[in-house]
Amino acid sequence: MMGEHHVTVLVPTSVKSAYAFFTHFHDFPKYMHSVREVTYYDTQRSHWVVQVAGKQEWDAVNENWIPERQVGWRSIKGLQNRGTIKFTPLGAEQTVVDVFIHHDPPMGIVGRMAEWLGIDSHFQTVLEKEMQNFTRMVEEAPQETSDPMSSHYLFHQESAFTRGETTERQRAAMKDDPKMSPVHLREREREKSGI
Repeated sequence: MMGEHHVTVLVPTSVKSAYAFFTHFHDFPKYMHSVREVTYYDTQRSHWVVQVAGKQEWDAVNENWIPERQVGWRSIKGLQNRGTIKFTPLGAEQTVVDVFIHHDPPMGIVGRMAEWLGIDSHFQTVLEKEMQNFTRMVEEAPQETSDPMSSHYLFHQESAFTRGETTERQRAAMKDDPKMSPVHLREREREKSGI
């Protein structure tokens, strides 16, 4: 018995930008609440840690990527899941983003019972909230950029990064990012508060 989830959001940017923003998986913990880590083994394989109904962890491989139209993945170790994200232009500056996620309950029959008791609907609520965070992050990014680090919405008070809930591996990966230096983060804070 698989959990199946679908969320649709309308993002106020071109399909090219929406695709570019979304494929910065490693930035998810900076604006998402439940994603604690996305680190890369190579260009095709990644490691994920998510806090939804307990800590869930998996390795994923990219599949079915079509530039500016679709990204997909399937887990190859850990929590069994797969997903597809579709990007559909709605005019020059609006994009419909459809998220489809399928997952196996993490604990066999106990997991199935937990799903019946509401974890599945909780996951749906979390997914909807995270996609609203994505939309808001894109809205707040300066025009003509597809770099999530340009958005002032990053590091909002509910994000895993701001709450200090990212994993050690995620923090180590962020140390190599010049835009995550203490000086740069202080500059962002000043910009955000208008000082």
